[in-house]
Amino acid sequence: MSTTNAESGMRDWTDKATRERLEKDIAAVKSDIATLTDQITDALNTFSKSTSKQARRGYRQARENMDSAIDDMSERGSAMMDAAQDAYGSIEETLEDAITQRPLATVALALGIGFLIGAAWRR
Repeated sequence: MSTTNAESGMRDWTDKATRERLEKDIAAVKSDIATLTDQITDALNTFSKSTSKQARRGYRQARENMDSAIDDMSERGSAMMDAAQDAYGSIEETLEDAITQRPLATVALALGIGFLIGAAWRR
């Protein structure tokens, strides 16, 4: 029976040592999992912030491009309006000069245009 007690004592000691080793290993794994979880959380937060910054930067750039395009179109519209006003003024001056220099020809031209419009209107 002394052999059995020795074996039993050895098993208890081995089981106890194994259990302690397993508990240490489990604690180490839990610690590793907690560390890994923190690292993943930090990585996701960094990714989220980076993505948010990129989205804000893209929105800001799109808005600046839109403002620039609107300003450009406004300038072009103003230039076209100025050109149209200049052309109108030029045509008006040309007509005034033509009427002043040749009043009879102008009246005859007006009567001819009126006659053509009247003839086209009847049909």
